[in-house]
Amino acid sequence: MTAEQPESMAADAFPTALRAAIQASGLSLDRIQYRLRARGVSISVTALSYWQSGRRRPERAESLAALGHLEDVLGVPTGSLIALLGPPRPRGRVNRESSRLSIEALWGNTEPIALLLKRIDFTTDAALTKLSQHDRMEIGADRGEKLIGVRQVFRAERDGADRTIMVYDLELPGRPFPRVVAGDTCRIGRVARDEDAGLIAAEILLDRPLGRGDTTIVDYALQHPGPPYSRGDDSYCRKFTSPVREFVLELRFDPRALPTYLEQYTADPDDQVTSRRKLEISPDGKAHAVALDFGPGIMCVRWEWPD
Repeated sequence: MTAEQPESMAADAFPTALRAAIQASGLSLDRIQYRLRARGVSISVTALSYWQSGRRRPERAESLAALGHLEDVLGVPTGSLIALLGPPRPRGRVNRESSRLSIEALWGNTEPIALLLKRIDFTTDAALTKLSQHDRMEIGADRGEKLIGVRQVFRAERDGADRTIMVYDLELPGRPFPRVVAGDTCRIGRVARDEDAGLIAAEILLDRPLGRGDTTIVDYALQHPGPPYSRGDDSYCRKFTSPVREFVLELRFDPRALPTYLEQYTADPDDQVTSRRKLEISPDGKAHAVALDFGPGIMCVRWEWPD
């Protein structure tokens, strides 16, 4: 076996899987393009043809964002095609492999989070590369937080990776902690809480140890007690210790109680704001934000209520 063969096999994985998904869907490329356009996604038939033939691969930000919609149109599991692309190509002099931060580095007060992390085992988390993440937050008519659903796609960089970690900050200590509930792709291990700091951490255990190059999808939820639901600081932030190819945040407000203003912003690891963008919310309470090739850093959405 030559040194080039593993790389070649990895390069073939995406177009092979895409061709199989297109054939299984029974849709022509024209029909796929039509359905993507109905979602507000503009991809040419030529581009789709190139992707499935392996002549080109999605690399631009717009193409990577469209890939998630393409997975939905073809009826394949979320993240299954994205995971086959492999790591993003290096840009400039940035070394993405060396840009991973410690978890506590993204908190202003590191002592509480450092003490909390000593109570759980996340030893193999560093062996996982997060390829994509999709969060969905539901806010009730009482302006309280009801649910946060999380779906993540990981790739193992070495054999034996069997767990990752979840850390959640209530922002306003004294609120009741949410219940961490596993989906059908993982289990919840030990859970640690710091009442004074308003922090909760949990072990997210994979169904099986992964081999190097294996991918997996992890889904879990944070269920807040209620109604009534406790109100936070009217924002949602996701902290990334390493670069992620795609992050999508969906917000669902109760149509009976809509905010008057919604804003997406990003911050660097020192919590300095690096960008701001106003978001639109639909009459039925739906909004979303997207970040591509983001991190390390923090992405947030905040909202304002009518008086």
